[in-house]
This record gives sequence, C-alpha cells and structure tokens, in this order.
Amino acid sequence: FFFFPSLACLVAPVSKPMAEKFDLTYVIGQHLDRHLVLPLIEFLDVQELYEKKDVLQGKLDLLSATNMVDFAKDVYQVLHPDQPDPEALLEKRKAVVEMMKRLGEECEPIVAILENEEVIKQVESIRDGAALSEYLQKNFDYKPAMLDTLYRYAKGQFDCGNYQLAAEFLYNYRILSTDAEKSFSALWGKFACAILTQEWDSALEDLTALKDHIDGKSSATPLLQLQQRTWLIHWSLFVFFNHPKGRDQIIDLFLYQQQYSNAIQTVCPHILRYLTTAVITNKRRRNVLKDLVKLIQQESYTYRDPITEFLECLYVNFDFDGAQQKLRECELVLANDFFLVACREDFIENARLFIFETYCRIHNTISISMLAEKLNMSADKAEEWIVNLIRNARLDAKIDSREGHVVMATQVPNIYHQIIEKTKGFTFRSNVLADSIEKQKKPAAQNRSKGGDRQRGKERAQDD
Repeated sequence: FFFFPSLACLVAPVSKPMAEKFDLTYVIGQHLDRHLVLPLIEFLDVQELYEKKDVLQGKLDLLSATNMVDFAKDVYQVLHPDQPDPEALLEKRKAVVEMMKRLGEECEPIVAILENEEVIKQVESIRDGAALSEYLQKNFDYKPAMLDTLYRYAKGQFDCGNYQLAAEFLYNYRILSTDAEKSFSALWGKFACAILTQEWDSALEDLTALKDHIDGKSSATPLLQLQQRTWLIHWSLFVFFNHPKGRDQIIDLFLYQQQYSNAIQTVCPHILRYLTTAVITNKRRRNVLKDLVKLIQQESYTYRDPITEFLECLYVNFDFDGAQQKLRECELVLANDFFLVACREDFIENARLFIFETYCRIHNTISISMLAEKLNMSADKAEEWIVNLIRNARLDAKIDSREGHVVMATQVPNIYHQIIEKTKGFTFRSNVLADSIEKQKKPAAQNRSKGGDRQRGKERAQDD
C-alpha cells in the first residue's frame, strides 16, 4: 500500500515567496501514500502558491501511478484542452476495467460468505482469525486461498479510489488473516482509507493499532522501526488536526513518547511546526511549553520556521518586536499549510495572548497604543480585546481610559496552582516509564529461562 511520489515539478513560486519558502508539501509527500498526497495537491491548486500548470502536471504524474484513470483523463484535458486523450491512458483504462471485473468475479464467493447474516454475527463474536477460518470452512465452503483474492481486490479498489469499499474488504481480511505481514500492510491500507473518507474515529483506532504493532515488533530492525514511525508521524497529521482529541494526543505522542520524539529529531524536524501549533492552540496544555521550547532550541540548527521562531523570540530571547514580526509571518505560513489552515484564527488569538501575558509579567503599567502595536492590532481593537480578557476573568488588571493604560494587579504565586501544574504530567510519564520497564523485563525473563534450561540440561548430563 505504499507509493512515494515525486513532486519536483513544484518549483515555480507565483507571488508568495515567503509561503513558498516554508511550504512542506514536497517534504511531507515523501512519507505519504500517493493517494494521501492528492488532497495536498488539491489544496496547493486552490491556494495558487505555484503556477497552475505545474500543480496540474504534478497531479497528473501522481495519478499516472494509480488506477484512477478517469481522474487522470480529466486533469490531462485541463492541461491539454486541444489534444485527444493519450492512447496509453485509454489502454490503461481498458486494462483496469478488465482486471477489476476479473477480480470481482473471483471474489464473489467470499463476498457472498461475508455478507451472510450468520457470518456477520460470528465475525462480531469470534475475534480469533484461525477459529473463524475453521468455522467458515466447516459451514460455508470457505477456502483460505480466497483470502489472497480478497486482498488483491481490496488493493485494486484502493488504487481506483473506491476507499469505502476497500476499507470494508480490508477489515474482513484482517479478521480472517493469519499472515502477520500482510495483515500489517492491510492495516496501513485501512488507515489510509479512513483518512481519505474522513472517518476520524476509525482513523484514530487504526493509528493506535499501528503504533502498538510498530512498538511491539521486537523482530524488526531499529532502522525499519524508525522508518515506520516516520511514516506514522506524517500520516497521523491528518488525524491529529481533524479529530476533537487530536491536539492533546499529538503532544503526548510527539513530545513525550521518546521513540517518536527521537524520530522527529533524527528524520523529520519539520514536524516541530505541527507540534508547536498544537501546543499554542491548546489552552489546556500550557504546562508543556517549557519542554517544547527546549526541544525547539535543540533542533534550531536543523529546522526553523516562523512558527518555531515565534516561541524562541518570546520565551528564549524575550524579543517582543521579533515575536510581533514572526506572528505576521506565521499568518501567511498557516494560511498556506494544508494541515494548519483551519487553526489560523485560534493560533493568532492564542499567540497574542502569549505575547500579552509575557509582557505583563515584566511590566506593571502598559500603554494600550504600544500594546496594540505589539499585538498587530488597532488601539480600539486592542482595548476591546483586553476588556474581554478582564471580563472573562483571565486577566487581573484595570484599564485607565483617560491615560490609555492597562494597570496590572500584583500577582502572588498560588502554591496550590504551582503544585497542580508541576504534577499534571506525572500520570502519563509514569505509564510510559512502566511500559518501558515491562518491555525490558520480558527479554531478561526469557534469557533467565533459557539459562535455567541450559543449567538443568547440564545437571541431567552430569547425573547420567
């Protein structure tokens, strides 16, 4: 289910050099299936970040390696309106139709079995693939060879863009299959289908299953695990920025799961953009800012963009003018990022609050006009924004309208709040530590068992 596309044609900026400079489509696309890259290309087409002709050519190149022939023909006609469809495309369409018809006929017996009401009940009650396979062989003339045909048919449906149907077949395949490698591949395919059909709850379940499989696969080499974690990190962006719980889970996975944090630092430091955005837009997770800033500083020599530099300006250099400039650049970057465009308003609102809170810690009296300049707002808008903060009890301050000042109240640190903030992450970190200890215990126990067996063997030999 893996195809890695080439988007090298996307090299001609139109009128947005800043946005083009920080566009990550090509970098991210190298770690995605071709079908997952298509929504990103569609987004670039709408944003007009590159020449339209280049984007269409990139889309056509992408589609040429799939079986979505009708879609490819439509794109070709837009690119070359005065030319007939290429003979190669017409031949390919004919071959694909024949292949899918043949696979459909071969799959009819197993599809009929799986659609039987009694079988559906058994599938829900029997979760063991071997036991279910045995039951079907006894009662429904099922043959294990049918399963490979179902896998090929599911792959064919996926290649043709029929993601809903492919997901159903892959679900049934995984229940019946006893082939661990093919089942793992099918899980990637099912995950892709859930993303492309925007079934985010199902996608989150598949994401968790893939993570557990990768982390628990002791036979895989470290290099293979690193590669699979890198794929999972990039695929998970679709889920984390669409699922209601996504912005909490991206922080837990990318910042506090060591294997994934190491993968980001080793292979894909550009993911820091998405982690930073998730933290800034998540008001409940302010306590992780210190850890995030430390990670950004460590990787600043390999990756920087306006979003990561905004936090550096604010919390490392305390450069408010620099933070203001970076915030302006962030707006452009967010507006042209497929995953972050929906976070734009939340990001700007929370980033302004970060600037304001940090500034307030340093000053007791603040000029509203000067603050408006720092926040990139008009004086009236800034005053209205501060009034709303005070009204919602998020700011202990008063406004002196005559002088045009915000007067901050003296803030005494609350010891209870400090304890709560410092202990928030203890449960999660304790669970991670316990899992790590448990994994280390298993090989040690196995080695002791083998050593005991060898010792007993020696003793028997001596007795003999």
